[in-house]
Parts: sequence; structure tokens; C-alpha cells
Amino acid sequence: MNKKQLTTTDLNAFNRRRFLQGLIGGTGLSVISPAGFAQGPDKNAFADTPSVLVDVTRCIGCRACMRACKTANDLPNETDLSVGFPVSWERQDLRFDQWTVVNPETGTNSAGAEVSRNVKRQCMHCLEPTCVSVCPVGALTKSELGPVLYNEDRCIGCRYCIMACPFDIPKYEWHSGLSPVVGKCQFCTRKRLSQGQLPACVAACPTGALKFGRREALLFEAKARIDSHPEKYINHIYGEKEAGGTAWLYMSDVPFEDLGFKTTIETAPMPPLTWEVLSKIPIVAGAMAGLFGTLAWTLNRQEKSG
Repeated sequence: MNKKQLTTTDLNAFNRRRFLQGLIGGTGLSVISPAGFAQGPDKNAFADTPSVLVDVTRCIGCRACMRACKTANDLPNETDLSVGFPVSWERQDLRFDQWTVVNPETGTNSAGAEVSRNVKRQCMHCLEPTCVSVCPVGALTKSELGPVLYNEDRCIGCRYCIMACPFDIPKYEWHSGLSPVVGKCQFCTRKRLSQGQLPACVAACPTGALKFGRREALLFEAKARIDSHPEKYINHIYGEKEAGGTAWLYMSDVPFEDLGFKTTIETAPMPPLTWEVLSKIPIVAGAMAGLFGTLAWTLNRQEKSG
């Protein structure tokens, strides 16, 4: 699909499956039962989820995606991210106010040569996100279009999402006192995706290292590239199965563990595991549910009255 031909109609055709939030008012337990989640990856359930295929071999490390992300999301853009390109860089880290980074990593390709590859990182937008399942006040939700979104106004700073994320993505702002802020990629959902536009990082990529589309189509293309060039790519699409599957998919000519990716993540969706743990501590879960249930009820009343 041509990038410029993407329309709101196309986007509205994406997966409308709303993820259960587990929020109820008053004294109810603020945890979703395992019946609310798929018990394993469902090939068809998320076929139309808006996704991005990242071909690590095509990334030149220009960091145009980082600059575009900052501009599109009104994030601080005080650092010249291209200083030293392409010889040397100041390494960048994900922060609450920096939602994507590109850094060089070194690994060994199939020919046995040591090579440098530029790796983009951001929220993986899990198909069944653990961060959503553990958030007691609904600050993290899975939107109708698919991406996992964060609502700062509802956040109470418990940091459960940070501890639960299998990819170590959400970052916390530690200096805001009673106004906690967690930062992560929003997939440009509110400002671009819902308006029929590509995510800012994808639109800014000059080499085609980032390709936006429906998840099923991107997986098909990635597998076709691997089949056509088995001497180039490793036979693994990162994100196809990790943590039950993600909306960001990666292909590479270097083993993912060499590039800093976590390769020991379970392939089953993670939320049922969090329920299993919580269900074994009913006293703690019940006490916390009363507190967080009251907070959720209060937040809902404030939103309705405001």
C-alpha cells in the first residue's frame, strides 16, 4: 500500500477488539480473571492490528524517526540527535520524554563477519499487554485501533506497568512529586493514526526500514523476504510470538540477542501469568483492590463531572 494513499477508511478497518480493562468502581476487585485473555496466540484474532515491520538491515541510523517522534508528540527536542553521525554517537536511552531511540549495536552475521547495525526501540505494543492487565486505575488501555495508550490524568504512580513489561519499555518521571508521569510510545494514535496518517517515525524513515500495515500482511512480507534471501536474514521475526505477539515486528541478519533484544521471553500472552500470581495472594490483592477500586471510582466521577 502506498503511504500517501492510506485513508481513514483503511484505518477504521483495523481490528476493533477492545481489550478488557479490569476497572470497576467502589469495592470491586481491580483485576481481570484469566477468562478475559486468550490462552495462547490466536493467528487470526490480531491479523488486522496496525503494525510496523522493522528491517534492521535497512536502517542507516539517521535518527529521523527520533526527531519526528519528538516533533509529533511535543516532546523536548533540545539535543542534536545526529551529532557524530555516522561515525560516533552519544548513546540515547528511552525516557519518559523520549519514546523512541536508535542506537548502534554490534553482532555477527551469518557469514561470520562482525557488523554494526542500528536498532530502533520503542513500545512494542503487545497484542495482549501485561501493562494494561496490571494497571489498577485504567491509566493504560488498549485502544480500539490496537495500540496501547497511556492517560497521564489517571496515573497514580504505582509503577506496576514498569515492573510488568517484559520488554522494559515504560519509563518513569521521578521528579514530579504528586504528579506522576510514565512515558512510552503512543503509536501516534490520537494525533495521526486516527486521522488516517502514518505514525511519525514511519513517515520520516528515508530508507524503508520501517513499514506500516496490517500485522498479517507484514508477517507475510517478512517471511517472503526471509525465504527469498535465506543467506541474508536469520529465520526469526522478533515480535511474531514473543509475549504472545506484538505490533512491532523485527527482521535482521544478526541474531537478536547480539542486538540487545530479550530472547528468553515467553511466547504465551503474559496477562494470565500476572493473574496466576495475584490469585495466590488474595489478602494482598483484596486490600489493594479496595484502595484502587475507590481511586478508579473517584477518577471516573471526576471525568464525568468535568
